[in-house]
Amino acid sequence: MKTLFYPPRLNPLFVRLVQIIALYGARWFYKFELVVSSESVEKIKSLQGKSLLLTPNHPTFQDPIVMFVLSAKLREKFYYLAAYELFQGLLKWLLPRLGVYSLRRGLGDRLSIKETLALLGNPECRLVIFPEGGCSFQNDTVMPFRPGAVQLAFQSLNKKVKQGEPLPDLYVVPITIKYKYTQSMDLVIANSLKKLEQALNIIAQNNSNPYERLRLIGEKILVKIEQDYGLPSSEIESNSREERVRRLRIKIIENCEQQLGITTNPNEMVRERTYKLENMLKTQLESLESNEVNSESNLLTSKSEINRELMEKSIKRLLNFDAIYEGYIAENPTPERFIDTLTRLEREVFEIDQPKPKGFRQAIVKIGTPVNLKDFFADYQRERECKERTSDNKTVSEVMLKIQQEVQNNLDLLNKTN
Repeated sequence: MKTLFYPPRLNPLFVRLVQIIALYGARWFYKFELVVSSESVEKIKSLQGKSLLLTPNHPTFQDPIVMFVLSAKLREKFYYLAAYELFQGLLKWLLPRLGVYSLRRGLGDRLSIKETLALLGNPECRLVIFPEGGCSFQNDTVMPFRPGAVQLAFQSLNKKVKQGEPLPDLYVVPITIKYKYTQSMDLVIANSLKKLEQALNIIAQNNSNPYERLRLIGEKILVKIEQDYGLPSSEIESNSREERVRRLRIKIIENCEQQLGITTNPNEMVRERTYKLENMLKTQLESLESNEVNSESNLLTSKSEINRELMEKSIKRLLNFDAIYEGYIAENPTPERFIDTLTRLEREVFEIDQPKPKGFRQAIVKIGTPVNLKDFFADYQRERECKERTSDNKTVSEVMLKIQQEVQNNLDLLNKTN
């Protein structure tokens, strides 16, 4: 029977052993060193005995490792909420023993929600949730934070109050992760551009600078994707590149939703809609394979009706280009921003899910001012009593926006000082 949820089975001795290895091994295995100020460290240490919800940005696939190394430096045990898809092979055994538990994104994963509420209800809990919901692939900007993490934290407080317990402190801690290469990346960028040009049959002009070459590569890829989804050239030429990307994103997701029989909700974030697509696709294919399809299941009737390869590619494209915008490099042409964009294009052209780091980096962590949800609970409870659905709670949205803005502000600050 398929396992629907992987709970945390944190083993303190095992965690400490892996932490010791990570403190020294991250440099060699993941090509980064952790940089965190004593001031930031003190913000965590000063909250001993308090429950903490740690909310980092998520620019790369190495961010959970950065958070684990941070826990090692602090000599503390963190719990981590992670995508269900990660729990494969040996990781099914390893991750839970490090305090990691699963979430099926895009679904109302009741088992995961129950576990989160239980953890947040424990004193001294340190729970890491990436509120962007997935990698942004952008080192200098954050995607909109999803309110679910803060909403669950408030629900945990509400549960305590209903049980007649005193209202405890529960802090949300904004954490900013910023990567910076420690050596010149000019040669790496040049080689990456050359490989992409060769793959796309682009002949670079001798006097072209790297940014012009990158724009030409991006244009070639964009046109190819537009053609894949049947967008007419007459409509394409009259729009800016940013508008073209927006229209293409809408076209892709609506095509996928139509094919899978999902009702389109244009007011919902693209990333959230994409996760629903991903889960629906898996559910339908699994049901077809196990011959569990019936007339009441609202599933497709044969595998031929699902172009699995194209659908999976569409989902990866939506996640890969979700946070991209025109001018990301031009407004601040750093090596990090250039490589952010190159990495996106390489993921598309070479179909690489998790590209390796292109050089050694500092992983700079800045911990913001913790927000005690206890101070906002009366407002939360008042609004909750007036509405049937807590997802509409204005206080939840305001706190989440406050956390998001602090993470972004600290990113901007690190850009100026590093």
